[in-house]
Amino acid sequence: MNSTENTVPKISLKDVKKSFGAKRVLDGVTLDIAKGESVVVIGGSGTGKSVLIKSIIGILLADSGIIKVDGEDVTQVQASARESVNRKFGMLFQGAALFDSLPVWENVAFGLMQRERMSRKHAKERAIETLAKVGLSAEVGELAPSELSGGMQKRVGLARAIAGEPEIIFFDEPTTGLDPIMADVINDLIISCVKQQGITALSITHDMHSARKIADRVTMLYEGKLIWDGAAADVDRSGNPYVEQFVHGSAEGPIKMQVRR
Repeated sequence: MNSTENTVPKISLKDVKKSFGAKRVLDGVTLDIAKGESVVVIGGSGTGKSVLIKSIIGILLADSGIIKVDGEDVTQVQASARESVNRKFGMLFQGAALFDSLPVWENVAFGLMQRERMSRKHAKERAIETLAKVGLSAEVGELAPSELSGGMQKRVGLARAIAGEPEIIFFDEPTTGLDPIMADVINDLIISCVKQQGITALSITHDMHSARKIADRVTMLYEGKLIWDGAAADVDRSGNPYVEQFVHGSAEGPIKMQVRR
């Protein structure tokens, strides 16, 4: 790999904007994420964190701005080329988003069979191998998602996200709904899966323990803009009053809760 390839961000956003009617959700977001870097976007509910991820993966179309993956502007590519870009992505959804009608192993192997046309035999073998990486046995692969605890469902979701050996994984509130111990287990699994495989990660969360643990870098989204960006180790001494209020969970500060009357 030459030096130019090393310096091209894995993900690059420049002045990305997205509105829904009169509401501006993303208001000029600019962000570079290096290959192998784990970046966490923090911010309150409804601040546009999920819209940011959906704009990168193409579920939503940004109103303006540039979104590049490996130097290619994905807002301008044709559908066939977009499919090629999307093969680089894996995603752990907030609610695990498993298919109730499929056994666990088929949930993990779904993308392998549908997108990569892998045979059921080989896809099942890959699924069982991947479940082992997140601490789940082959027997779990035969169960229905409804038979699993919330923490186990998150593990299955993580297994599905990494089964296709993606270059980039998006984590949408990975610890929401979990008790503190299981949340920490998921954090550790994210770290091991991402670092061992050299995956680039973009996570969104309001869980500061998770953010501190899984991030190399933290950035905060507020009113459609990234208002602070720095090393995870510096988030507790950011000097930014908005970040400080969010990090410490204080009702007092510049962030005002919107109360419907």
